[in-house]
Amino acid sequence: MHMRMIVPIALFAGGAACIAAAVATGEADVSLFLIFPVFTGSSGLFLLGTAFIVFSLITGFLFMVMGQLELATPVQTTGRDNEGPGPSPRDRRYGGVVLIGPVPIAFGSDSKIALAMLVIGIIVAIVALTMIVLFL
Repeated sequence: MHMRMIVPIALFAGGAACIAAAVATGEADVSLFLIFPVFTGSSGLFLLGTAFIVFSLITGFLFMVMGQLELATPVQTTGRDNEGPGPSPRDRRYGGVVLIGPVPIAFGSDSKIALAMLVIGIIVAIVALTMIVLFL
């Protein structure tokens, strides 16, 4: 796993842990608006957790852009075919899904990846809605 994947995940996990600690100690509150959890608090721990989550989104976006720029950089060849192990930069496929509430928005480098991301998004949305209905 590349460092550019670890940093945003670690920031997000740290932020979620700080917010969870603030809720557990009573320094923050959790409420539910429709199906969306809403966290409110005024302590330093809650603010730190919120800042970590915001920074994780920013660094994740910046690292994603840096990775795309690296892929767009022309590869210099020595005149022979690329016979090395692993896929060449042009063979890489990617995709993702963004859940806005229960609505999945899928994207990908080709239609097969985008369709797979859409299926994953629908499954995650159904599981999340089921968990919310069962545990409320």
